[in-house]
Amino acid sequence: MQWSRIVVAGFVMFAAGLGVSTKASQTPARQSTAQEEVLPALLVEVRGLRAAMEQMASAGPRVQLALGRVQLQEQRVNNLLRRIEEGRGHVADAQRAYEQAQQEIRGIEGAIREPRPDGPPVAELQEIQRGRQRDLARLAADVQRLTAESAVMDADLASEQGRWIELNQRMEALEQSLVRR
Repeated sequence: MQWSRIVVAGFVMFAAGLGVSTKASQTPARQSTAQEEVLPALLVEVRGLRAAMEQMASAGPRVQLALGRVQLQEQRVNNLLRRIEEGRGHVADAQRAYEQAQQEIRGIEGAIREPRPDGPPVAELQEIQRGRQRDLARLAADVQRLTAESAVMDADLASEQGRWIELNQRMEALEQSLVRR
């Protein structure tokens, strides 16, 4: 019985030895297969990281460029707003001068219709009236010119504001693309 136990124990050890040697001989094959699978995956990951780093590196200058464009456009809009305000002030001044010239002409016409004995002679009033009418025509032309210039500046402002809105939308899209990463 004892022999049988020794033989069984020997077989068990022999089988265990075979199992270990079989596992040991299989481990390098499994390791090489695992390495063959890991290396391409790592290579793909490294390439992905490189692409992401290149995108991030190119995003900085693109953001700075877009921001610079938005700032320049804001300056254009602000300059146009300032010029429009000045233009409107010039139009208002020209309109006041035109209205004042009209009042003076009406006063001269009244003085011509009803001359005063202590006032200037009618011929002199008529000469003043002709001069003021020339001034009135010049002032009317100034009002029209300044009004037209103001309308052009208003159209320019609308165009520049449209560009500003477009650039601002581009900045928002760029910001969204950076947030998604």
